[in-house]
Amino acid sequence: LNLPQFVQLMETFVGEDISLPTVKRLIAFIKEEYKQTEEEKMKQLEKVHHMSRLAQRKLLLEALFEKWDNNASGFLDLEEVDAVLSTFKEGMEKEALRKAKKHLCSRYPQLSRVGKLSPKAFQTFLELVASEFAGDEDEAIDNLVEFLTASVEQTHMNCLQSSTRRKWLHDIQQAAETSGASMEPVYKAVFKALSQDAEAHGDHKKISAYIALLEENQLSPERGQILLHYVACTTDDAPYVLNQILYRDMKGVSFAAVEEGKPIHVPRVQLHGNIHFWNYDRPVEERRGSLLVLPLHDARWRVFGILGLDTLRDQCEKTIFLTHEISFYQGVSQAFSKAYHHVSRLENVLQMTVTALDWLHPRAPSIHTIITYLVEPGKDKTCDYALRKVITTDNTGQKEIHSSPVLLLRKENLLRVYLFKCIGSSEVIRTSVCGEYHIAVPLRDLSGQALGMFDISIGQHQKLPPHEHKDLQKMLKMAQAACSEILKTCLEETEPTYVLEAEHVANLRHAGILFHRFMLQDLRQCV
Repeated sequence: LNLPQFVQLMETFVGEDISLPTVKRLIAFIKEEYKQTEEEKMKQLEKVHHMSRLAQRKLLLEALFEKWDNNASGFLDLEEVDAVLSTFKEGMEKEALRKAKKHLCSRYPQLSRVGKLSPKAFQTFLELVASEFAGDEDEAIDNLVEFLTASVEQTHMNCLQSSTRRKWLHDIQQAAETSGASMEPVYKAVFKALSQDAEAHGDHKKISAYIALLEENQLSPERGQILLHYVACTTDDAPYVLNQILYRDMKGVSFAAVEEGKPIHVPRVQLHGNIHFWNYDRPVEERRGSLLVLPLHDARWRVFGILGLDTLRDQCEKTIFLTHEISFYQGVSQAFSKAYHHVSRLENVLQMTVTALDWLHPRAPSIHTIITYLVEPGKDKTCDYALRKVITTDNTGQKEIHSSPVLLLRKENLLRVYLFKCIGSSEVIRTSVCGEYHIAVPLRDLSGQALGMFDISIGQHQKLPPHEHKDLQKMLKMAQAACSEILKTCLEETEPTYVLEAEHVANLRHAGILFHRFMLQDLRQCV
């Protein structure tokens, strides 16, 4: 039990109307009677030390990754890391390195194809290498980190540039985590990062930027199975680019970037001959500048769109993108991919939640309201998280989807403190507020932490009728199972699992169907 869970256990045990002297007697009793054997103490200490070592190791390897990735591209070249590691101890550990690399490629199958290490894959690689060495693994990790740190040099200017760029990449992720499942804040953060970098580190370039996502071509299938739909762009380009469609049979290098999975840089568009210009108002003689098209990859390195940049609005001669700029733009594309899939996961969780609430409503008429919340990071140092109200369902089954932000902070909602207890402990909380009974149920992520919750009001009844309570429990169980499945699909090392034929539609997860799939599987097990 962690601290919030222990406190919640005690509060549940003593109830709401217990006197202070009784609470004090209970505390004295627990202090007197709770005993720990030496073996239990040692096990607990070992567990604490182990967790501490893992946390320190994670920080150490993250810092090392950032030192190597000085342009904030978001990944390292596997062969480059491998080549440096092969000189460790003057090449005496090449066999251990070969075994570790083999294990790594079996865990991350896409590595043999793309050869790029994410921060997580980089940490796994070094841990696998260390595990192949004789002796203490922690000592081996320390030696590897020291060796790899010494093998890369950074100037003070590079350090400052890298630090600034990482701050902008962090802003993109922060936008996703506080977006309430909306992509608009993410698009704004991406274009802001690109513009700021062009100004600060790109010799004051004037850039245009745009994001296009791959979609199934249902409009004109004779022009290709897939198309690129331009979903966002910099403000000045919106009249020409936003919501445009690029087909395979049109001019352009975007589909080449998609197929090759690599950035395509056209230093001088006027000399290329195969560039599609969206702005037809721009005279031909002014269609000069550089173009960069970056493929957008998901966690398993599959392309799902492109990020494009050009300098056609800049009339200066020197507008070619330099290597360090292209590396950073790759970092932006990686950051956008993480943010995009974070928002997609939230959208899927909310879609699944709507399906679950629709299933429950006719089966539990005694429930007055259910309010669904998502957990968001706090925006200042005074609170570590906030609760965003996203869906309210009344006893008629009517749902209100809250598009404008409704955020709850602990310090401003003393009557709703049970909501924050539910999130802090990741446990079910039952309580009464102003004569109305509530059941707060967490929706957990893969680590067991609450990512959201249901606040279920049952009015003045202390409990639901048995059959309604049973259906509520079933709904919550299936919603949690579906939520876990949604989160698993975005892991680097996990391939998605389809059970029902409808889940294959457009090769996308249909989160609502997921809920019914788990209901069906549960029914099969009961028969």
